[in-house]
Amino acid sequence: MGTRGGKRMSGPLRLVPDEGTPGWAEETMQLRSLPRQRKRPRLESTATASPELSPDPIDELAERLADICADAVHPYEIAAFLESDGLTDEQAALNYGRPDAFTLAEELFAKVDRRYPGTPAAAVDPWRADPWRCALRGLVFALPGLGYLLGADLFAVHRMRFGMPSGMAAMAGATLLSWAWNQALAHRAYSWLSRVDRRSAGRALAVGAPSGALLAAGFGYLLGGPRSALWFTGGQSAYLGAATVLLVLGQERLLLAALAPSVVGAGLVLALPLPTVVRAAILLATLAGALGLAVWQVVRCLRTTAVTGGSEPPRHEIAAAGLFGLGVGTLTLVAGLGATVHHAVRPSDPPVAGGGTGAAMVALTLSLGLAEWLLYRYRSLATAALRTSHSPGGFRRRTVLLLAGCLLGYLAVVGALDLAATRLWPHTPLVDPPRLGALLLLAATLWMALLLQALGLSWRTAGLCLAAAAFESAVLFTGADPLQVQLYGCGAAAVLLFLLATVVLGRTTTHR
Repeated sequence: MGTRGGKRMSGPLRLVPDEGTPGWAEETMQLRSLPRQRKRPRLESTATASPELSPDPIDELAERLADICADAVHPYEIAAFLESDGLTDEQAALNYGRPDAFTLAEELFAKVDRRYPGTPAAAVDPWRADPWRCALRGLVFALPGLGYLLGADLFAVHRMRFGMPSGMAAMAGATLLSWAWNQALAHRAYSWLSRVDRRSAGRALAVGAPSGALLAAGFGYLLGGPRSALWFTGGQSAYLGAATVLLVLGQERLLLAALAPSVVGAGLVLALPLPTVVRAAILLATLAGALGLAVWQVVRCLRTTAVTGGSEPPRHEIAAAGLFGLGVGTLTLVAGLGATVHHAVRPSDPPVAGGGTGAAMVALTLSLGLAEWLLYRYRSLATAALRTSHSPGGFRRRTVLLLAGCLLGYLAVVGALDLAATRLWPHTPLVDPPRLGALLLLAATLWMALLLQALGLSWRTAGLCLAAAAFESAVLFTGADPLQVQLYGCGAAAVLLFLLATVVLGRTTTHR
């Protein structure tokens, strides 16, 4: 996500365990199938056979579902399991003599003794995550910002447009559109991968990534700017599409290899002045590497065997993912460019303190790898709590404590990174409480929004993020103080997302 300070998020975070790697779908948590009812041997009719009362069919069902009923912490878990296997109220009445599935589940819960086996072994934990891989993903999110250091002289700093050096508005607008488009594209591709259909995922990426790059570059061209800045914007849009392809397919190492020229070039720029032609050549080398590797991976997907009978991913969920990307992207842009926009709206006002914005964006971008790991960690701990809690109330309290612990741990790291980046960032004042508070509220909003989106609450999450983004944008363009805008906007969003999370995550069926 383009922000002042030259940092952005270059691709989507994974939302389910080990997405994009071969065989990952088979390792995810699946509901166990309802065991088939054993056929009873037919008794031969004899004249002397004495009539027997048929046993209650719930006894046999309780025997067949003993493991499921013993592990449940509430009858609703058993009811959800029965309904997921197609048991209707009519079938419950006809086959088991109970008025509905919930009554049947309550009797099963009462009939079978509780047995809590404890936390599952790490080998069967579907939410285990490799911390090194998460760190690598955080690195490839942060390193693309070095491209702005190489391309800084491509923008007309002596001319201002929309309160920014001419060309930067085009770049920011194109980046925002790319972020929204690529979030939707990643959701669509992940949906195909969850169906173990890599060919359809490759086809979606082959069509969607170039289309998004063209749309973003065209939008930047409409906003206008120097030709060199527009070329940079077009290259950035193409890179974001290629990075999305590689991240969705789990090829972080290839993306890191493509970024190597920019990493080396940025080091050279800091050591000695490089001509503009050399800088442009380095940027083109990174772009060519990313595009070539993305095409290679897409071709590999297209050569896999097609899966027949698969349904199209729900379009409304794809749209929700795109709106979610638009919302969080706007919140990030306001945090990075708020002081600049305020000065453009009210040039006669005294300059608003915007020092440290670049360091804050660096800290936020570097923390994305940890954010992803904590998402996995929370899901793993919540799954373990589901098996060890003895009551719904106890489980609810544990999930709230786990949520608060993971969130506070993430915010502590973001704050530490901000302090470190501020020390290293040239000409940056010390961290002050309002700016640190705004950054932490933004980080809390992003992390909880990602968690809720991963649990399937796409529309509610996107709606809250969009509402906060619309509020901040509207108030910012009236000339309000950007830090106050962020404190109110992200503060309200963070509180509402946390309340929503405590309600949803406290339900046992959410983690099944």
